[in-house]
Amino acid sequence: MMKKVLLVMVLAVAVFAVGCKRADVNQADKSGDYASGSYADNPSSRGDYEVNVALKVVNFDFDKYNLTDTAVAILKTNAAFLLANPGVNILVEGHTDEIGTIEYNLALGQRRADAVKRFYVQLGVASNRIATISFGKEKPVNPNSNEEAWAQNRRAETKTAIKK
Repeated sequence: MMKKVLLVMVLAVAVFAVGCKRADVNQADKSGDYASGSYADNPSSRGDYEVNVALKVVNFDFDKYNLTDTAVAILKTNAAFLLANPGVNILVEGHTDEIGTIEYNLALGQRRADAVKRFYVQLGVASNRIATISFGKEKPVNPNSNEEAWAQNRRAETKTAIKK
C-alpha cells in the first residue's frame, strides 16, 4: 500500500512539473521575450527582441528528423539570408503531427529543431545566433486529423529576431 501511495505522489509531482514547464514555454512564445525557458541558455537570445520575419518552413517525413533534399535547398536559401544579415538571431521551432504522446512529440520536435540548427552551423551561421525550441504537437498549422494536415504539421520554422 505504501508503495502505491509513493508512486501516486511521484507521478503527481511529475505531471505538475511538466505542466509548469509547458506554461513557461507558452508564456515565452506569447510575450516575445525569449529570455525564459530553453532560451535562457543562449546568450544571443536574451534581451529585447521582436520576431518580425518568418523564413521558409521545412517539412519532415513521419517520425523522422533527417533533412530531405527539399529541406536542404530551403535551408540553404534561409542561410544565405542569415549570412548576409549577421545581426539577426534566429529561433528554430520544431513541430510534429498529433500522432504520439506529448513527451514523444516534444522530443521529436526538438530533434527536428536541432537538425536544422546543425545544418545552419555547417553552412557558417554562428551557433550562438540560434536558439531552438520544440512545441511538439501543440501548434499545428492545420488542425485537421488527416494525412494532409499531419504532413503540414511535421515541420521546423525558422524565425528571425532583430534587436529593437
